[in-house]
Formats: sequence, C-alpha cells, structure tokens
Amino acid sequence: MLEACVLATILCGFFGIIFKKNLVMKIVSMDVMSTGVIAYYILIASRDGLFAPIISDVKNVAYSDPVPQAVILTAIVIGFSIQAVMLVGVMKLSRDNPTLESNEIEKSNTP
Repeated sequence: MLEACVLATILCGFFGIIFKKNLVMKIVSMDVMSTGVIAYYILIASRDGLFAPIISDVKNVAYSDPVPQAVILTAIVIGFSIQAVMLVGVMKLSRDNPTLESNEIEKSNTP
C-alpha cells in the first residue's frame, strides 16, 4: 500500500510537469516528483531488524548502511538548489513577460 502511495506521488508530479502550463506549477510538480523518488528510495532502503551504527552496549548485531542516508541528504540539497535556480529563472522571465504561462511566453518570443 505504501509503495502505491509513493508511486502515485511520482506520477502526480510527472503529469503535473507535462500538463501544467504555468512555470511555477511546473517547478512545484518537479519538486513533488523528486519527493516521491526520495520516498521510494527510503522505502526500498529500510529494513527491519537493523540497528544504527552508533556506540552502544549491544554486540554482534546487524548494522544498517549509512550510505543511503548520505545519498538522500545530498539529493534533498541538490533538489532544493535546482528549485531555487529555476525560481530565479522564472523571476527573470516575469520581468519581460506579463504572464508565466509557457504557451504565451513561446508565442511572444517566436519570430
């Protein structure tokens, strides 16, 4: 059931990128899709019975791998920075165009 919800999140973001015409909504849809991908990665990486590799009194237990956590944190930071750069680009476009609809911007900029 959780896998279906994560897949639905990814598909909602994907279809938002395709069907929304407003540039800000496209950026939000991309963020929703990346959040779904990150949630799917966490869902796959999580396993029962593993312990965090920290100092404790427990001996001879199976430890979880900390690398997926580092990869996910990196993906979150990169996604945030890409979103910020795209929003700056949309702000620059909004200075020249009265609308943020992609169809209208393409019509006004084609010769």
